Amino acid sequence: MIRPLVSLLFACCLVPLSAQAADEQVLFNFVRPTDVVQVKGEGAFLPELTAESVAGGELLRRVTFNPQEGPSLRLTPQQGSWDWSGAGAVSLRIQNAMDWALTLQVSIESADGKLLKTLVALPAGPAQTLVLPLHASSPRAQGMRAAPPMPWTHDNQRLLVATSLEGEIDLRQVKAVTLSLEKPDVQQSILLGRFGVREDLEPEVYRGIVDAYGQYSRVEWPEKITSDKQLKAAAEQEQAQLGRWLAERPQLDRFGGWLKGPQLEATGFFRVARHEGRWYLVTPEGHPFFSLGVNTVSSGNSRTYIEGREGMFLDLPGKDAPLGAFYGAGDSRQATGANGGRQFAHGRWYDFYRANLYRTYGQSCTPAGAQAATEAEIVEPERAPPEAPAAEAPASPAAVAPVAGQPAAAPPCVTQFFDAQRWRGHTLERLQAWGFNTLGNWSDLALGTMRRVPYTIPLLIRGDYATISTGHDWWGGMPDPFDPRFAMAAERAIAIATRDHRNNPWVVGYFADNELSWAAPGTDPKSRYALAYGTLRQTTDVPAKRAFLKLLRDRYRNQQGLSAAWGIELPAWELMEDPGFEAPLPSPEHPAIEEDLQRFQQLFADTYFKTIAESLKWHAPDHLLLGGRFAISTPEAVAACARYCDVLSFNFYTREPQHGYDFEALRALDKPVLVSEFHFGSRDRGPFWGGVAEVYKEEERGPAYAHFLERALAEPSIVGVHWFQYLDQPVTGRLLDGENGHIGLVGVTDRPFSGFVESVRKANLKVGSLLESAAAPAAGKPAAEGGARSETPAKAP
Repeated sequence: MIRPLVSLLFACCLVPLSAQAADEQVLFNFVRPTDVVQVKGEGAFLPELTAESVAGGELLRRVTFNPQEGPSLRLTPQQGSWDWSGAGAVSLRIQNAMDWALTLQVSIESADGKLLKTLVALPAGPAQTLVLPLHASSPRAQGMRAAPPMPWTHDNQRLLVATSLEGEIDLRQVKAVTLSLEKPDVQQSILLGRFGVREDLEPEVYRGIVDAYGQYSRVEWPEKITSDKQLKAAAEQEQAQLGRWLAERPQLDRFGGWLKGPQLEATGFFRVARHEGRWYLVTPEGHPFFSLGVNTVSSGNSRTYIEGREGMFLDLPGKDAPLGAFYGAGDSRQATGANGGRQFAHGRWYDFYRANLYRTYGQSCTPAGAQAATEAEIVEPERAPPEAPAAEAPASPAAVAPVAGQPAAAPPCVTQFFDAQRWRGHTLERLQAWGFNTLGNWSDLALGTMRRVPYTIPLLIRGDYATISTGHDWWGGMPDPFDPRFAMAAERAIAIATRDHRNNPWVVGYFADNELSWAAPGTDPKSRYALAYGTLRQTTDVPAKRAFLKLLRDRYRNQQGLSAAWGIELPAWELMEDPGFEAPLPSPEHPAIEEDLQRFQQLFADTYFKTIAESLKWHAPDHLLLGGRFAISTPEAVAACARYCDVLSFNFYTREPQHGYDFEALRALDKPVLVSEFHFGSRDRGPFWGGVAEVYKEEERGPAYAHFLERALAEPSIVGVHWFQYLDQPVTGRLLDGENGHIGLVGVTDRPFSGFVESVRKANLKVGSLLESAAAPAAGKPAAEGGARSETPAKAP
């Protein structure tokens, strides 16, 4: 039972000045309570009558939450409500009394029933002041995926500022503040002190967070750079190490194929084959190839918008300074889920990565008249708008005419602030030294055409075709494959993508689009069949809806047949043509509903993949179609991909591949599987987001990578894994959607994360021996291969 508490406005003199902000108005103190504030617990209580001393001699009061559903502690005024219209934030002195982090739910309620809510990650450790802005806020409103880490020391105070709050309240009539836990397994305790209001600190959270090198300014880590001299020295040390590592590479064929493995048929191009129960990619020379790839190997994906938020950056260069060459402008505004709620998505940007390359290696000189190296960059993902290029070189100086009787003058040159050729050569050396053998999606295509590392190419299908919303729409609506304009867009995109690569044996294959929203997140029927439901809500000028209605008309003939099968009353068939038509949910009593939803989604997926497969077979008949890079999928989509593609590709952000999909179901499809994206990130090397698959600290990333690779090799259908991505994302968010994760092999200063890279290299170099061990029982047996390319069915089932 909670001990009763009543409280008066607590005098500031009772609180040590060192622990209280000058602008804080204290309303209540758990240590010396009086009767202005009521405290009521539901499954929460104060076990002691007195406070307890914590580090520094501060006194705090313990509150314990019972192991039950939603235990809570509620603070309300003794009478009426609080008027906080002149305040900017709530403050609460708090300490986690456990040895592990807690997720605290905090809600603020006004008299009209409106709520402002947030989740607070309360770390174990010393006391801090929790600051809750009295308005909705999010990192996306600041242009980025994740906010600076908390707690944060500001003006010698340890602060925990909530950076994500939802809802709104009437600040003139605040009636309650509630602290709760979702459902603790055991009793959990926190320690509380002052409760009050103060000014809003959110602007200060984001002020000056990026230093001159594009790094987070408030913390230190081993690879952090503080001077140009340090950059140059680190580059020299790395070059010596790369030389040693390259000399230690195992013996491979020129494409990176495994020479100690079985000799398979050499066709001059990459293909797939099944040998002794295991699927392999096969190099053009006929050797097994397990694809160890890296996505987004590009120097142009580290730009971040600065316009409108210049206060986040401590030391931006002048536009006329040499480092001013790395400014540019762009517009990334899109109506997609990935950009929902994001601000600062257009305007002027800065490229810290290329600026750091200039600091390290200086400018280069390209002879006037010579064709400067250009970058064939892929902007990830496929629906991203094109970005304006940086101004990388001033205009070429005028040619100098030779003087008669004198030696010809050296040709004038164009100053290149970014030496693309040097960067490409060095990058390929890194990848090979680290044990990688494939350039994954979104990579600079010029790297692949250097014929040193095999590469993949995305098919970027853009056009004015109709789209279907599944309610997820992370990168936009689903393309309508029944729309003739989609077939035209696919044909155009594939013709362009293959034009300069169709005869290149270094091309592993092509990916069909990227992370399409085949379903909505969730396991309920509305999510599972979101594509079918979303189609039926459309108007009949949408080709997919006409195709669905034809499917139903062919089966049921009229509304009476459909009504009986679906258990609905449909007076006229024309009612299904109306926009917003809502199909019933599947039910055991009417199995035809689910059957029809599945049949349509199968037809949709077959039409989509068949369109792409047939076009690619015409334009690049010798290259592989590597699947749809599924992030969210349906069995119908995966089955169609298996019918028309050579490889099934999935983006798995899980501890191991087997956690990403039902591999028993995949084995039944009898197709090789490529993990086209995976990663493990943390928050202790600068960027604020830990990625889709986060580990606690940097030292855990290497073991997580090794475990994922080991489990991939244990699955006979997996033919490769591709890490996302080469570079860390900018601290303040990439141009595309504001993602700002520490997920790279390399930081913004072009320094590799040495411990992680060494772990990755060690794991990669084990692949050959692990495959050799798996193949040992079959040694000496004749090769039994699968087909080199999936046959495209003449007719969709």
